[in-house]
Amino acid sequence: MNTATFRFYAELNDFLQPQWKFGDFNISFPTGQTVKHLIESCGIPHTEVDLILVNGISIPFSHQLQDGDRVSVFPIFETIDISDVTMLRSNPLREMKFVLDCHLGRLAVYLRILGFDTRYENDFGDQELAEISEKENRICLTRDRGLLKRNQIEHGYLVRALDSREQMMEVVRRFQLAKQIRPFTRCTRCNGFLQPAREEDVADRLLAGTREHFHEFSCCADCGWVYWQGAQYERLCQIVSHVQDETWMEEKDCTS
Repeated sequence: MNTATFRFYAELNDFLQPQWKFGDFNISFPTGQTVKHLIESCGIPHTEVDLILVNGISIPFSHQLQDGDRVSVFPIFETIDISDVTMLRSNPLREMKFVLDCHLGRLAVYLRILGFDTRYENDFGDQELAEISEKENRICLTRDRGLLKRNQIEHGYLVRALDSREQMMEVVRRFQLAKQIRPFTRCTRCNGFLQPAREEDVADRLLAGTREHFHEFSCCADCGWVYWQGAQYERLCQIVSHVQDETWMEEKDCTS
């Protein structure tokens, strides 16, 4: 048997057993084990990892560890660009797109309200989620740690919060989305783009009270659902404003 010394940094310690948190510990393993396998055996999905150093050198997940290796494992870097250093991901994200598991339906609505391309169905199975994430280069958001250990999923994140609004803030912070928010541009029902609609073109889909009090409408280009600035609009505007204000203040604090 071989032995390697591991240390995990920052929020990766959330996944570790108490005796392993914030310190060095040893793992014994047979010859031929990859660093990815050993990291996930500690309970950490590979999607949570952004950089692995073995004896000070950046290595890929497929690297086979040797006896006496020293392994340092880092989470996603939020304010430092390590794209020229890390060897973990060959398929970088150029556009923030998401696919969510069946437990995150309310979060899907919030992300669509903010304008993010978000696929969600309440009957997506794990294999389907993994295939969508891989084929469409989408970040898989889930509460299921096991799902993120699937090899097909290159980009994913384990959502920690339980409350849907807190989940929204968590995702916006984690992926630094504040400057990409385009509120009220996507359909909350199907994820399609919204476009302006003339009142006469949607009148047959409106109740009499709506036709009497509202005269500006948007319509989903995909499913045809009609939107107007009704009773919930002001509340949703407050939510969007809160997200933008809070994330802006955090960015300001980081740079001051």
